[in-house]
Amino acid sequence: MVIACADSRVCPSNILGFQPGEVFMIRNIANLVPTMKNGPSECNAALEFAVTTLQVENILVIGHSSCAGIEALMNMQQDREPRNFTHNWVANAKVAKLKTKPATSHLSFDQQCRFCEKESINQSLLNLLSYPWIEDRVRKELVSIHGGYYDFSNCSFEKWTLDFKECNVKEEKNSYIVKEKELWC
Repeated sequence: MVIACADSRVCPSNILGFQPGEVFMIRNIANLVPTMKNGPSECNAALEFAVTTLQVENILVIGHSSCAGIEALMNMQQDREPRNFTHNWVANAKVAKLKTKPATSHLSFDQQCRFCEKESINQSLLNLLSYPWIEDRVRKELVSIHGGYYDFSNCSFEKWTLDFKECNVKEEKNSYIVKEKELWC
């Protein structure tokens, strides 16, 4: 299963060479996975179908450079309520933004956005674990969760796997460890 941005420049079939029927796909703004507590959505329904009915063995969340959705998130004012559908959606990644700001305060806005693009992928990987049918299959090693990042500037693709055993998703300040990092150029 692949969760990718709706941006037409990030077509998982083109980037990774998938043929029709090889992968179940969700596409949305900024390739976000909301937590289960956010309630029903098309994303949640597709996740449930892919994991419980199709019994996918891998879930890959693919982000990309120059993501306008992440830029919208980074431009949102901290103290304001989301004011439209786009802001309501990208607010699903506010934890990534909160982690990005202190870690990148010395960097330019563009560099902060690049950092947040990857951080939002990792947050989506953690959010996948908020769904009991996913967490159960990950715990039983029936499903693996992966992150991927496509960089337009050098046509590279970075892939990593969430190390479930080292994750802390039960506390407010969740944390993660990745393993099996690869870079394809």
